[in-house]
Amino acid sequence: MSVGSALVAGNDPLPSLAERALARALEKTGERQANGVLLFLTAEYSRHAQQTVTAVARAARCTQVAGGVAAGVFTDSGWVIDRPAAAVMVLAGGIALGPADTSEACGEPLLGYTDSHFPAAWAGGARKYFGGSFTGAAGLVEPLAWQQSRLAAHCRVQLLGTQVAVDVSLGWRLLGGAQTVESSKAYALLALGGCEAHESLSRALREAGHSGWPPASALCAVLINSGAEASASFAGGRSHPIAILDIGRHGAVTLAERVTAGQRLAWAIRLPRAAEEDMCQCVARLATVAPDPLAGVVFSCIGRGPFFHDGEDRDVECLRERFPCLPLIGTYGTGQIAPNAAGGNLLLQNAVVTALLNQPAGSADVQSEP
Repeated sequence: MSVGSALVAGNDPLPSLAERALARALEKTGERQANGVLLFLTAEYSRHAQQTVTAVARAARCTQVAGGVAAGVFTDSGWVIDRPAAAVMVLAGGIALGPADTSEACGEPLLGYTDSHFPAAWAGGARKYFGGSFTGAAGLVEPLAWQQSRLAAHCRVQLLGTQVAVDVSLGWRLLGGAQTVESSKAYALLALGGCEAHESLSRALREAGHSGWPPASALCAVLINSGAEASASFAGGRSHPIAILDIGRHGAVTLAERVTAGQRLAWAIRLPRAAEEDMCQCVARLATVAPDPLAGVVFSCIGRGPFFHDGEDRDVECLRERFPCLPLIGTYGTGQIAPNAAGGNLLLQNAVVTALLNQPAGSADVQSEP
């Protein structure tokens, strides 16, 4: 096998945990050295990252080590959020990591990882990205990403020798259709669809059969493209979810982004069962274009996963049920990066971005006769 992954956890953020994970992942490939290593570490490693990355590069005999710090990490063998852990994926055989070629002519998406500062060049550029972000601890000044075995402001690398299929599970379910925004002030949405924002959201919840108010984190606003039908726009990835920060008592709903009069907006809710169904649909779509993948790289929100599904990561289970032996690596972060259907790339929240690595068209595994 040309790809192997492993997860090791311990009580202290020591380089030896990552070295042990590397050794296990490398053993699964049957190779003696790696062509590239994806390495993700939990937040306890924030002040020890370079030492750990250097140790992994030395043990792998490879300078192409890329990744970052996350709130939690996982592989096909399990997940860790509450203590130091290292997740490693070794790329060998005909698969490798390489410096990012950002020219539009190169069609495969780049893997990107960053902190809370989403690069403007990624948002508006022609090149597609998939990946994640992590804001880290307050006051932290150390970089949270690395590439070519060195800490960097951002990580962006190519996955060479493979085709990359990307899909997104937003995990939201619409509460009715789109309405026109009538007034707003800064981040406060004041009125839409002929009533105050608070009443509009309350009515949408009642009409969908929800009694009472769920937490604001379980709700969001969704900007719908002009002229598009809400459900079709949402299902086709041509909409933009916006987190709700506060549901005021005086008519306003505070959003994480500004909206303006004339835009069309719908409400959505995120519930465990609906999110799981959405993730399984995401995996089914990927399976049609990548029926026999070599590996998977997943970027999930810390608000999904075990915290959302009562101690289980049902999102990852959807992927493992479809591809039982697939090597996986992933992170739980504060943002997820995915291509925008309208062009450029988006930094999402509460999403799961899944990339399947596939054998390039026209190539085949050739094994010698015993």
